Amino acid sequence: MDEIDIPQYFLCPISLQIMKDPVTTVTGITYDRDSIEQWLSTAEASSAAAVCPVTKLPLSKSAGLTPNHMLRRLIQAWCVANVKSGIDRIPTPKSPLHRSAVIKLIRGAGSRRSRAENLEALRKLEELAGDDGGKNQQCMAEAGTGKSMISYVMRCFDDGDFAGVDRALRILRLTWSPTAENKQIVEEKNPQFLQSILWILNGRLENSAKADALVVLKNAIEVASSVFLEKLKPSFFKEMVRILRTQTAARAVLKILIRTCPAGRNRTKIIETGAVFELIEMELGSPETKTTELIFCLLAQLCSCADGRQQFLQHAGGVGLVAKRLLRVSPTTNDRAMRIYESIARFSATRAVVAEMLTVGGVTKLCMILQADCDVYLKKKAREILKLHSKAWSNSPCIQLYLLTRYSKT
Repeated sequence: MDEIDIPQYFLCPISLQIMKDPVTTVTGITYDRDSIEQWLSTAEASSAAAVCPVTKLPLSKSAGLTPNHMLRRLIQAWCVANVKSGIDRIPTPKSPLHRSAVIKLIRGAGSRRSRAENLEALRKLEELAGDDGGKNQQCMAEAGTGKSMISYVMRCFDDGDFAGVDRALRILRLTWSPTAENKQIVEEKNPQFLQSILWILNGRLENSAKADALVVLKNAIEVASSVFLEKLKPSFFKEMVRILRTQTAARAVLKILIRTCPAGRNRTKIIETGAVFELIEMELGSPETKTTELIFCLLAQLCSCADGRQQFLQHAGGVGLVAKRLLRVSPTTNDRAMRIYESIARFSATRAVVAEMLTVGGVTKLCMILQADCDVYLKKKAREILKLHSKAWSNSPCIQLYLLTRYSKT
């Protein structure tokens, strides 16, 4: 096949590829939409002033991008004429979503005139949120969709009506962004927002809707202040642990508990729900690696206090589980597992516990860490733990004596 000469003005100045959706900036230069939008987003993310790649003149997102329909038609016609030469046809791109259209739908969803109007607006918003590879989601977020959906969910809670809640939750999950505005909304609506989420989790909704509710709650918790988190009641944590038993959106629940644990007395509140026992039981089911990492992260936090260690040691499989997971899952799991063993070895090491660590293979794993290709700080922790109880462990035939004599006295 002969090499085809592509007209220079068909090529995007950024990607140097044929433009599929040419748009013209205020500087008069035409780019492919994806390329220039990515350029502007990169500049915004780095807090740098965006400039036109060709003219170097100032350029901002708010200035807008004008579709160059004439150039697009020329490119499409040229592509069709050269199909036999291996040139792909370029479909007509969808028109970008406009803020005004989103605001109109938001008003429809929040209207008190007709529930049918609410549901139809929610249906359209959900369709937009799940379309166009995420571009619509940004536009919807900037138009205030998050605030509107939170208000709709709380209104349904007040009315005791689940109609449209599933759609509102999915829209909120897809369009959520961790902005200062959303943080303010969440904290202003406390505790009604939390009550409405818990109401949904206990309602007769599909598991997919409840999973969306948990992701929404996780997103809200991630932007909440420590003051907000400290005010969470024991009933909130009881509900989270209850849901954890059902395995519904387990990772979202674990992230919620990890985020809230350090604030105020939350660690104690979580322990009082029996969470340590449930986490061990959950891990015994051999979940995926990411879930295991989250479980060990939370266990390490809970075992940093006496009550947490007591619960951990009361479970017959706790000490052995840590030994089994060490060096077998991931570096993150290794780190958290060593924190658990260190807390137990330093503060809760009764004669029975020390003997159990030896029996279940925990001491052997500590010795293996000293020889394994892992981080230096993990080797240091293993050495320190071995030093603490070297007398009790050195008399046992279950481990190789040379490891203890070599490492515990250095």
